[in-house]
Amino acid sequence: MARHGGRILADQLALHGVKRVFSVPGESFLAALDGLYDAGIPNIVCRHEGGAAMMAEAYGKMTGQPGVLFVTRGPGATNAASGLHVARQDSTPMVAFVGQIARGHRDREAFQEVDYRRFFGPLVKWVAEVDQTDRLPEYIARAFAVATSGRPGPVVLALPEDMLSAVADAPDAPPVSALPPEASEAQVHAVLEALDRAERPLVVVGGPHWSARSAAELAGFAEAFDLPVAVSFRRQGYMDNRHGHYVGDLGVGMNPKLGQRLAQADLVLALGTRLGDTATNGYTLLDPAGPGPRIVHVHADADELGRVWRPDPGIALPAPAMVAALARLPGRPGPWGEWRTQARAEYEAWTTPRETPGAVKMEQVIAWLSAHLPEDAILTNGAGNYAAFLHRYFRYRGPGTQLAPTSGSMGYGFPAAVSASLEHPGRPVICLAGDGCFQMTLNEMSTAVQHGANVVVIVANNGRYGTIRMHQEKTYPGRVSGTDLANPDYPALARAYGGDGVVVADQADFPAAVERALAAECPFVIELRLDGEALATGLTLSEARAMGEGG
Repeated sequence: MARHGGRILADQLALHGVKRVFSVPGESFLAALDGLYDAGIPNIVCRHEGGAAMMAEAYGKMTGQPGVLFVTRGPGATNAASGLHVARQDSTPMVAFVGQIARGHRDREAFQEVDYRRFFGPLVKWVAEVDQTDRLPEYIARAFAVATSGRPGPVVLALPEDMLSAVADAPDAPPVSALPPEASEAQVHAVLEALDRAERPLVVVGGPHWSARSAAELAGFAEAFDLPVAVSFRRQGYMDNRHGHYVGDLGVGMNPKLGQRLAQADLVLALGTRLGDTATNGYTLLDPAGPGPRIVHVHADADELGRVWRPDPGIALPAPAMVAALARLPGRPGPWGEWRTQARAEYEAWTTPRETPGAVKMEQVIAWLSAHLPEDAILTNGAGNYAAFLHRYFRYRGPGTQLAPTSGSMGYGFPAAVSASLEHPGRPVICLAGDGCFQMTLNEMSTAVQHGANVVVIVANNGRYGTIRMHQEKTYPGRVSGTDLANPDYPALARAYGGDGVVVADQADFPAAVERALAAECPFVIELRLDGEALATGLTLSEARAMGEGG
């Protein structure tokens, strides 16, 4: 049956099980919008392409299936680049469709013309432009396969508008099928052999592919072998943080004692993580060019093995598949019981709240949330010093409870929360955001109201870009430039959009504010009025300035 390209595309998305797409509409892909209408695929219309891309990325992170994005040519595509960068660094499956100029107008710098292969080439896993309408099924099937294979990531397909509106008789292409990966006997033996030789092992978990089942198997493996388990940056949901074998996260603002244990370990069992600069504190705790512990590296993408580290051995396998095999084995604890016990004690000491100045205290805010939120609550955040309180003091329960960018992208938390609420409408979704972070994407409040995403946003308002100010004071004490912020009345702004909100200026008022927010049937903003001295989890503004003046 002959169909226009937009309908062919939409039918192909339906065949791949796409539940919703995120977009900012453009005239360059009107045929695709028409196809989505016929196919009945919900289109979450957003207010900025960066927010739409982050919503699609959050969907991919939650489900393991590609988040799907539609943006128009030129400025639409370039605006979306921020979310595609998150997907690349976070190893998140994503497929972005970009409208393109008509094929006959190429290479004339036509209106909004961009060479997407050159622009997106270093940023995504694969980028292509579809020139023939009847090849749309082929390209889309490949895009989904590439986005989910090996190390998952984003794929971009550019769609010339005349190609998309043309009619063709093209058969659908079924999704690529693959057998679930399983660890071989030799691969499992290699891990066991390394453990048999170890005295100070540390398991470091990260990367994609984790699920509630793999989290339970990881806990079982850790118990059976009495192993300490750390997670990489913003992967804290991969193991219940209350478990006695969980010892903390190797990320920005990590527990210094956990960093020391990474440096002192004689075996690092790296499961899924790339073990990058964030986890190793800028490669100071582990040096790829120097002597160090034995690293057994399990990663789904063979190209990542040996890219930075010299693994002994490198095992090309999704980490959960290895964990599943190890969890089936009888326990064989090694001589590292005290090593693991001390690491857990150091984690518990680190997560005991340290008081900050002011009437509202972020450490108490996070401790209250950790103690009182439902088990299935989803927490999202972007980037900023406020997030360090969340990483340090909140105890995540399992996969799907943390949505945060390992790329360190500001503005991510709110669109991610909108996406999470749409995917899990019955679960509480709480976005933690700084005043600078929230203002980057708060226009998506309109998207949340339109599509019924009743999220709670807790805004840490200290009137500045806090992280940059911290570094500024350490480097150029007292010379403030470019880090102060003028802020709106956030609850009033939420009401203007159709939501609601409240200001919290005293810690005692916070619990009631959260209860009111969770009961609201609209997006709700809680604005925390923080003391300007409260800069980070272990540092005040005055202390940061004194460090700069003394150094």
